[in-house]
Amino acid sequence: VRLQHGASGLEPLAWSEDHRVSVSTARSIAVLEQLSDVHSGGQDMVIHRTAVPAPGAACMLKVGPKKEVAECKEKFASSVDPTVSQTFMLDRVFNPEGKSLTPMRGFKYSSWSPLGCDANGRCLLAALTMDNRLTIHANLNRLQWVQLVDLTELYGERLFEASYKLCKADTPCGELGDFPEFQRRHSMQAPVRMEWSGICTTQQVKHNNECRDVGSVLLAVLFENGNIAVWQFQLPFLGKESITSCNTIESGISSPSVLSWWEYEHNNRKMSGLIVGSAYGPVKIIPVNLKAVKGYFTLRQPVVLWQEMDQLPVHSIKCIPLYHPYQKCSCSLVVAARGPYVFWCLLLISKAGLNVHNSHVTGLHSLPIVSMTADKQNGTVYTCSSDGKVRQLIPIFTDVALKFEHQLIKLSEVFGCVRTHGIAVSPCGAYLAVITTEGMANGLHPVNKNYQVQFVTLKTFEEAAAQLLESSVQNLFRQVDLTDLVRWKILKDKHIPQFLQEALDKKIETCGSTYFWRFKLFLLRILYQSMQKAPSEVTWRPSHEDAKILISDSPGMGSTEDDQEEGTSKQASKQSLRDTGKGVDIDDTAEDSLHQSGDTGGREPMVEKLLEIQAQIEAVEMHLTREHMKRVLGEVYLHTWITENTSIPTRGVCDFLMSDDGYDDRTARVLIGHILKKMNKQTFPEHCSLCKEILPFTDRKQAVCSNGHIWLRCFLTYQSCQSLVYRRCLLHDSIARHPTPEDPEWIKRLLQGPCTFCDSPVF
Repeated sequence: VRLQHGASGLEPLAWSEDHRVSVSTARSIAVLEQLSDVHSGGQDMVIHRTAVPAPGAACMLKVGPKKEVAECKEKFASSVDPTVSQTFMLDRVFNPEGKSLTPMRGFKYSSWSPLGCDANGRCLLAALTMDNRLTIHANLNRLQWVQLVDLTELYGERLFEASYKLCKADTPCGELGDFPEFQRRHSMQAPVRMEWSGICTTQQVKHNNECRDVGSVLLAVLFENGNIAVWQFQLPFLGKESITSCNTIESGISSPSVLSWWEYEHNNRKMSGLIVGSAYGPVKIIPVNLKAVKGYFTLRQPVVLWQEMDQLPVHSIKCIPLYHPYQKCSCSLVVAARGPYVFWCLLLISKAGLNVHNSHVTGLHSLPIVSMTADKQNGTVYTCSSDGKVRQLIPIFTDVALKFEHQLIKLSEVFGCVRTHGIAVSPCGAYLAVITTEGMANGLHPVNKNYQVQFVTLKTFEEAAAQLLESSVQNLFRQVDLTDLVRWKILKDKHIPQFLQEALDKKIETCGSTYFWRFKLFLLRILYQSMQKAPSEVTWRPSHEDAKILISDSPGMGSTEDDQEEGTSKQASKQSLRDTGKGVDIDDTAEDSLHQSGDTGGREPMVEKLLEIQAQIEAVEMHLTREHMKRVLGEVYLHTWITENTSIPTRGVCDFLMSDDGYDDRTARVLIGHILKKMNKQTFPEHCSLCKEILPFTDRKQAVCSNGHIWLRCFLTYQSCQSLVYRRCLLHDSIARHPTPEDPEWIKRLLQGPCTFCDSPVF
C-alpha cells in the first residue's frame, strides 16, 4: 500500500486489536483496516483506507495569560544574552509555528486502545502531533474520524488553575518572565509518549446506594520533565464528559524517552505499574495506585530494571505476559530496544517476593534498532534496523530464566534493496507490516522516496487453520488476520481442505459453541465465491447499452411462443439463482448449459455444486438464527412480568421456532412453554407504522404487512426497523436498529452485540 506522504515519528506503525494499522505521516495518520471480505472473490488482501488529518493550526501550550506570554516571548527573542535568545528561537516547543524555520507538521506517535472502548465497541486512537497536541479520535461511522477530546488543552487548563504546582504543598513557582520558569512550564506539559492500559473494572455508586460495575481504561502520558499524567476514562468513551480523573506521578527519570504499561496477574491478583525508559539508559517500573479499581494491587516502591547510565537510549519497550513452564506460574517478559541491542527482563512473583532476571541480546543488528514489535500470544519479538534487516527473537525458558533464539528475515529477498522505517505484527501473529522506501542502487541513494506499507505473511495456512480451531477467543472478527489466510487458500484452491473440514465437523459434534458454526459459514461463503466466474467487465463501470426487453406482438420480430416461453423460463431461473446467491449472478454460459441439458434431466455440474453450497449456507444460517432466537427468548423470560408487552415480537419468534417440524430442540420447547404461560394467551403483535396493520412474523429478515409495506428486521432483537436510519454490520451481513431511550437495559445490551453470522461490530 503506497503512502501519500512520508512516514514521521519514532514508531510510525501500530496495529490495533480490531485489525487497523495506523501509519504516522507528515500530513495525517493513514489508517488501513484489514477486512476478511466474504462477498469478494479476489485473492488479494481487502483493505479499507481512511485518514486522520493533522490540525491546521499550531498547538500553543498554555503557560500563562496570553498577553503575558506574548510579552515574555518578545523579551526572550530580543534578549542580548545569546544563551537565552538562541535557545528560545531554536526550541520548537516554544515556537511550534516556526516562522523562519520549517513548520512542525505531522505526527510524532500514535497508540491504539484495547478493544471495546468506543461507542461501537472498537478501539480508540490517541494521536500525538509534532507540535505536542495530544488528541483522542474515534471512527464512529467508518468513513470519518472524529476528535473526541484534546488532552493537551485540558491538561494545560488544569495546570493553569493549580498555578503550575502538582500539589498544594509545593513551593510557589517563579515568575513567567524568568526563562527557567518559562522552560519548566513547557516541559511539564510537552508529551513524549502515551500508552493505554488494559480495560479494568471500577465500582460506581447509584443514587439508591447500589453499586454497579463500570468498565474504565487508563491512558498514561509521559512528559519531557519526567512526570506522568494518568487519565481515567469511563467506557464507552464519548468525549470530555467520560473523563473520570487525572493524576500526575513524578517518575524521577531525567530525559525520559519511552513508556509502557506493566500488568501482571498472580493468583487472581492483578498488579500494574508503568515502565519508563530514559535517553541515558536506565529503565524502571513506577508504581501506579489505582483507586476504586477492583482486584488491582500496586507496588510498594519503584523497581529498577536497568540502572547504568551507559548513554544507550531506550527506544521502545514491550511487556509480554507469559507462562513459566518450570516455575508453574505466570510471568512478565519486558523487552527494550537500546541502540543495536535488545535488553530483556523476566519478572515473576514467588514466595520470596518479586524476582528480576535481566540481560542483553547482542549481535542482532549493525545499526541501531529503529522499530520493535511483539506477538503477545507466543512472546515472539521482531526488531528491525534501517538497512532492511528484520530479526525474529523467540524466547525459550530455562530452569533459571530464559534465552532467545533469533533468526534473520531478509526483506531484500522479497522486496529487493529497501530501507525500513517501522514494523508492526498483527494481533494473532499472521502478518508483519513494514514501512519501506527504496534502498541504494549501485552505491547511489534514490532520487525520490516512495513510502509503502508492505504486508508479509508469518504463518502458513495450516498453522492459521489450527489456531482458529483451537482458539480461546472464539470470535472471527478478532482473528481477521488468520481468517484472511484461510480465505486466500480456499479462493486459490477452490475447495476446503479435507483435514480442515473433518476437524471442524468433529468440533461441531463435540462442542456446543456457535463459534464453529460461524467458522463453517465463513468457509462455505468463501467456497461459494471461489466457484463464481470472474465478471468480464468491471462491475462498477456503468453500462451504456440499452436494456433488452421482450416485446410481444410486435411486427417484424418473428418470435414464436416457444421462444417467449424459453426467455421467460430463463429469466425466472436467473432470478431464482440471484436470490439464492446473495446478489452474485451465475454466468449466462452456465445457465445456457443448464437449459440445454434440461431435456435429459441432468444439470451442469458447476450449477449443481453452487446450489448445493447455497443450501448448506442457508442451513447454517438458519441454525445460527435459531440459537440467537433462543438467547433472545431467554432474555425476554428473565426480564418480563406476567402479560407484559415487550417491544420484541415474542409470540412471533416462538411460532417461527416451532413452525419447522424437523426442528426438535427440547430446550427451546421448554423455554417457549414457560414464555407462553407467562404471556397468558396475549400475542402483542407488531403494527405497521404507515397503515397500522399487523406485521406477521413469517421471515427472519423482513416483515411485510397486508398492504405490502416492507420493513427490515433487526437481527439482534428481531424487531421490525420502522425508521429510515438503521445500522449494518461491518461485512454487510445483517442490519440492526438503533437503541431508543425507552428501551430497557436488557434490550440495550442485546443491541450492543456483534453480528450473529460473522462476529463483526455493527455501525
